[in-house]
Formats: sequence, structure tokens, C-alpha cells
Amino acid sequence: MKFKFKAVRQSGEKYEGENEADSKFALYEQVRKDGGTIIHVEEMKGAKKTDIRLPAFMHRVSMTDKIQFAKNLGTMIDAGLPVVRALSVMERQTRSTSFKKVLSELNTAIVKGESLSSAMEKNPKTFSTLFTSMVKSGEESGSLTSALKSVGSQLEKAHLLTKKIRGAMIYPTIILFVMVGIAFLMLIFVVPTLSSVFKELNVELPFMTRVVIFVSDFLKNNIIISLVTVVALVSLVVYWKKTAQGKRFFDGLVLRLPIIATITKETNSARTARTLTSLLSAGVDIIVAIKITGDVVQNVFYKEVIKKAEIAVEKGKPISEVFMNEERLYPAFVGEMTNIGEETGRLAQMCENVAIFYENEVEQKTKDLSTVIEPVLMVFIGIAVGFFAVSMLTPIYSLVDAI
Repeated sequence: MKFKFKAVRQSGEKYEGENEADSKFALYEQVRKDGGTIIHVEEMKGAKKTDIRLPAFMHRVSMTDKIQFAKNLGTMIDAGLPVVRALSVMERQTRSTSFKKVLSELNTAIVKGESLSSAMEKNPKTFSTLFTSMVKSGEESGSLTSALKSVGSQLEKAHLLTKKIRGAMIYPTIILFVMVGIAFLMLIFVVPTLSSVFKELNVELPFMTRVVIFVSDFLKNNIIISLVTVVALVSLVVYWKKTAQGKRFFDGLVLRLPIIATITKETNSARTARTLTSLLSAGVDIIVAIKITGDVVQNVFYKEVIKKAEIAVEKGKPISEVFMNEERLYPAFVGEMTNIGEETGRLAQMCENVAIFYENEVEQKTKDLSTVIEPVLMVFIGIAVGFFAVSMLTPIYSLVDAI
């Protein structure tokens, strides 16, 4: 590959040049051996492969890449590698095109003299406020390695918690989709055959049977309209969910559903405590830590509580007071433990205990969720099958009795 670069000599003289190199890291080494330091580098047009524009979602850096980035960078810096070289090594090793670009931008910014945290702040879609704040705190306190390992651990725990919750919902979701698919096929192909038999024999049909046949006829005669209507309704719900009013409705709904409400409350409690633990342990100011925690939690109602906590702490009040007054969202254990932490000066440690407790609770409940949901689904399926069977078999029995 051919690169164009700007560099500065040890005397302070700036100069430009072009050079062939296998990678940017190799170019940095070449220029350094010549007594210069690169301040800007870019791959020359013509040597560049055709740039294919990908959809926006394909440009995202996965959570796994972020976790590995934090852990590996911390390990390499701890081993004595300069940040620039560590980033170059990861840039060569990663298979993600999007992440290669991010690492290249970080490297270029650091070579220009910027700090790692300020370079990361320029890419908020990849590095959250939590990530950059912990790195910045690590730089200021001289414990960057510890901060990177800590943020890697925090991201990993949050990612595992999310995966467990999603995993618990896969089974019921698949069952429901299969049920809807089977019902659709039966209404399109099976019911019309039976309804034609009933019409030929002039059988008097019960109300339930007439309802099933009406739905079947409508779907069969208006299949395109039906599919368009379903897609339109789903799209409308998805769009509304993204609005402030819709998000508030759905966030409130999950806090009222049996079983799901408990898991939601414990998940948000664990997430709040884990974030506060990571930030406070890294030396981040408590006001900033609370503000970042508000960005981490996703539920609107929890964001409002965190905002109240931020205002309360700014006024000199304890954060535990807010948690205690919001027991409908945060269990009493959260308020009590944070209160003990504030009184003993070990808030970060108490928050970590809260996080561990609720992470274990959520893990256990997600394991039990499939056990609880399975009989409920069986009852639901039984009712649906029973309704269909009674609707279509009742006229047949009536016909047999008449004969």
C-alpha cells in the first residue's frame, strides 16, 4: 500500500512524503528509523480498494470487539507497549472492517498528540460516555491499565446480563411465531376445504364456526391486503415505540407484567449498581458518575430516578435517600446498601455487592423463566387448538346425528 504522510523531525522541522508500506504501523517504524515522527497519514487514492458503501447497521462495532479492545489494550500497555503500537497491533489483528477504521482514527489522533480518551470522544457511536470517562479518569490518575481492564469487565458483565435475558425470551418467541404460522396455513388451506363441504351439505353452522370461516375467507380472498396490513401495523408500532410517548408506554408496560416486571427491576438495579461501582472505583466524581449512569439505563422511568439522584447529590443530599423513596422501581435492598456505603465511606464496594446480588438473581430467574413459561404456553396452545377443533368438528357431529 502507498501512503502520504506528514512528519516532524527531532529538530522540529515538518516535512511531507510518500512511501510504500505493508501497513500504517510499518510506515510509522520506517519514518521513526529515519528520525521522524508521523503527525498525519492517509492511504493514497489509487492504492485503495474500491470502497463499497454498506448499510449503517454494518458499520457498527460489536460489543465483543469493544470488550476485547479494552482488555487487550490494558494488557499490552501493562506489558510496556506504547499506546500507538498496541493500537496498531489490534488494527492488524481485527477482522472487523469498521473496527479497523476506528482503531486507525484513534492511532492518528494519538500520534498528533491527543490523549486516548479525547480521541475516543470523537467516536461516540463506538465508545460510550461510560467508556471514555473511565479511560479519562485512568489517564489522570496514572492507572490507565486498571481503568481499561475495569471497563472491559464492566462491559462484559452488562453484555452477559443482556444475553441471558434475550436467551430466555427466544423459546416463547419461537413458539408464538410457529403457532401464528400454523394458524395462518390452516386458515388458508384447511378451513376452505371443510367450509365447502358444509356448504354442499347445507349444515347449520355454530357461531364459532362461522367466525373461523369468515376469517379464512377474508384471508384467502385478500391475502395481499392482509399481509400489507400486518406489516403496516407492525411498522407503526415499531415507529411509535421510538417516540417519547411510545417508549414511555412500553417501558411502563414491562414494569406491570407478571414475572417480567421483577426481572426488569432487578436488571436495572444491577445495571445501576454495576455502573456506579465501575465509575466510582475509577475515581470519577460522583455527580459525573450518576449522570453517566442515567445514560446507561434504558428505561425512561429509571432515567427519571437517576436524574432525581443527580439533583439531590448536587444539593448535598445522600443518593440513598432517592433510592429509598423509589422502592416501586428500586428494591429496598438497593437503598439500604447505598445508605451503608455512604455512612462507611465504601459506596463503590456496597454498590458492587448490590450488582453481584441482582446479577445472580436475574441469572437464576432467567433460567427459571422457561420453566414457568412452558406450562403457560401449553395452556395457551391447548385453548387455541381446542377452539379450532370445536369450531370445525361441531358441525360434523351435528351432521352425523342428523343422519
